[in-house]
Amino acid sequence: MKIAIYPGSFDPVTSGHLNIIRRAANIFDKLIVCVMVNAGKNPMFTLEERVELIKRVTADIGNVEIDCSNELLANYAKRRGSCVIVKGLRAGSDFENEFKMSLVNRKINPELDTMFLTAESRYMYLSSSMVKELGHYGVDLSDFLPGEIIPDFQERIEKQRNSV
Repeated sequence: MKIAIYPGSFDPVTSGHLNIIRRAANIFDKLIVCVMVNAGKNPMFTLEERVELIKRVTADIGNVEIDCSNELLANYAKRRGSCVIVKGLRAGSDFENEFKMSLVNRKINPELDTMFLTAESRYMYLSSSMVKELGHYGVDLSDFLPGEIIPDFQERIEKQRNSV
């Protein structure tokens, strides 16, 4: 069984993330979407909330499992029996960073490969950071977020506004 891991912070999971998830799930027997802890980020949603949001938007994809981890990705992949990391690429700058990370992951776990999936053109510019910014200005998010999670996102934005 070919198992791949699609890691990320997914704060929140965007339509671009969901596109990569669907495409990767068609390639592998099993895709583990792993919400990773990133110490350099201050997330809008808790780890558990992000896992739940991703579970909700991937419920119709039978070979997708949602997990979370604070391990090094290379070690997590080895523990889960995966030999492939899936990374979505939006622009050239994404490639440079992801390429460096793939080399480090392979150094730690020599059996680990990285597969790059380029974003579809309608998602090339899309990032969770941009969605959060647009959300603060009340922009219609239907082109950016899966419809199932827009109410959760808007509720969180409203809480943030009220706490300032």
